[in-house]
Amino acid sequence: MAADDRLDLPMVGERRSLREQVAHALRAALITGEMRPGVVYSAPVLAAQFGVSATPVREAMLDLAKEGLVEAVRNKGFRVTELSDRDLDELTEIRQLIEVPTVARLADRARAEEFERLRPIAEEIVSAGERGDLLAYVDADLRFHVELLALSGNAHLVEVVRDLRNRARLYGLSQLSERGTLTDSAREHLALLDALKEGDAEAVGRIMTEHIGHVRGIWAEH
Repeated sequence: MAADDRLDLPMVGERRSLREQVAHALRAALITGEMRPGVVYSAPVLAAQFGVSATPVREAMLDLAKEGLVEAVRNKGFRVTELSDRDLDELTEIRQLIEVPTVARLADRARAEEFERLRPIAEEIVSAGERGDLLAYVDADLRFHVELLALSGNAHLVEVVRDLRNRARLYGLSQLSERGTLTDSAREHLALLDALKEGDAEAVGRIMTEHIGHVRGIWAEH
């Protein structure tokens, strides 16, 4: 890895396992675009920047590889997976086919209390967007959608969507944050909860379709 490819990575401590901490830091670098698609990153070089041995870095990279975020390059390291426009279109289509009808079916005034329990996470997404904390934004966004889908009672569906979302990182978030429009996307989660509480399945379907479409728009602008 050339000198100009050096990443601004944090030193890691001992609260969580080194493997978890390294994986968390690498996800942050992926989300912000600091780790670039197509570039091969060496585990020993990254380890030196983290101040740890190469083993937890390799383990963390293998975890990311299972999620489809990076791919192993024999005797060299790991390459950040490149997604084509077609890949992103297909991932968006699958998400819309699964998530829109599933969430729309949840709309029910009798379940208002269940939806209200998700409001703190939705507000956390807005707060992260306002302060430009991209990793916190993505973490809270994933928790929100996974917990919402879990209300369907279909654990397999939840895992499929989690995998899709992991594979399709939110490209372009940094540009959205810089323009001050990230908060607009974040507020859609609050609107979604309001529609769910009102039992308005049509509005829920519309908001979900627009929300997933906005994500594809983020990718297209990147």
